Amino acid sequence: MPLTIRPIQLTDNEPLADLIRTVFREFKIDKPGTVYTDPTTDALYQLFRQPGSTYFVAEEDGVLLGGCGVYPTEGLPEGCAELVKFYLATDARGKGIGNKLMQQSIEAARALGYKQLYLESFPELAKAVSMYEKAGFKPLPHALGNSGHYACNIWMIKQL
Repeated sequence: MPLTIRPIQLTDNEPLADLIRTVFREFKIDKPGTVYTDPTTDALYQLFRQPGSTYFVAEEDGVLLGGCGVYPTEGLPEGCAELVKFYLATDARGKGIGNKLMQQSIEAARALGYKQLYLESFPELAKAVSMYEKAGFKPLPHALGNSGHYACNIWMIKQL
């Protein structure tokens, strides 16, 4: 079965939380102040029912490979949303799947009326940061909004 990118479903909660925490352990960023300990990680379907948000998952042969979404994080400037919870399983990387998920999220942000997209990351995720740069994200000197993910130390923004 070919790759499918679709909106999140309730049944995605557990496999998605497992995938996200696996990625955090893989890169040794499984620490407080990250999505790793964020209680919403176990209830992403419910989180993305929030107006102005959306979340997509990539699936192949019934296996969840990753996800990426857009969320109106509290405290961001007017017209700005956050690119959030963007993770891929190890064996799904390097195949363009992440780029497809990110592009779908960027298009969704535009459709939702956002003018800017913000993100937070880590130096340990250098390949992802490089992909963000290629997609037009520019570095910021400090965090924006109130994500609660105080351990992140890379902040970027893209004009839509």
